Amino acid sequence: MAGPMHALQAMRAIVWREVAKFSRQTGRLVSALVRPLLWLAVFAAGFRNVFGMAIAEPYDTYIAYDVYIAPGLIGMVLLFNGMQSSLAMVYDREMGLMRLLLTAPLPRPWILFSKLTATAVLSLLQALAFVLIAWAIGTELPLWGPQTPQVLLALVSAALMLGALGLLLSVHVKQLENFAGTMNFVIFPMYFMSTALYPLWKLEESGAAWVYQIARFNPFTHAVEWMRYAMYGKDPGWAPWIVLGTLALCFGLAAWGYDPQRGFGALTKRGGGGGGPPGGAGG
Repeated sequence: MAGPMHALQAMRAIVWREVAKFSRQTGRLVSALVRPLLWLAVFAAGFRNVFGMAIAEPYDTYIAYDVYIAPGLIGMVLLFNGMQSSLAMVYDREMGLMRLLLTAPLPRPWILFSKLTATAVLSLLQALAFVLIAWAIGTELPLWGPQTPQVLLALVSAALMLGALGLLLSVHVKQLENFAGTMNFVIFPMYFMSTALYPLWKLEESGAAWVYQIARFNPFTHAVEWMRYAMYGKDPGWAPWIVLGTLALCFGLAAWGYDPQRGFGALTKRGGGGGGPPGGAGG
């Protein structure tokens, strides 16, 4: 049991380090919550009487627009933290911290999975803070009850999927200066071309065929729909499989990219990882 215990201790240390670092960054929590809360308090209020929500799955009655977009805003919190973790990974790589971490006597995929777990924990803490503030301003979500395990499973899976996407992006973003541009091509298309703000049938009904098709195949759509259906104890269909499949794909590609014989070594050779020899991160 020495091997598994050592691996779990390493994961706990990595997760605790990230949580402790986050606890000292009050501005990071505030910035993570301001964006979705503005959408909830301003955008949803302004369009409450414009966007009528017909009775459609998973709802059994008419709902207020702020209740509809709340799962999408939770997804926004998870998405932005996943991308923030990508920025932190790029920074750690430039400072040489990732090279030091990857030399630990543990399988590299396990180390990366520990980083991913830390990202998911931070995402869930921020999502919980958002839900509590949303409840305080009058948006109540059906999170507690027999459906709670389904909601937790959907939230954890979405947080892991978006964290794995951030992990994958950190492989390809070579320098911090390139991060903002890359994120503009990831965060905004992924968020706005999804069901976070409007249902798929409205996109199809409005004639926006190409947006509708992109939204159908957008994994963020399925993460939001899984959360939305889970809150009402309904069957989310294929959404869990698409989310978990995207998680496995992104994490697998990220682990491949951080292999010094393939991706990570090539990145450091081009100046992205602290100036050692390409194979120096091996472990």
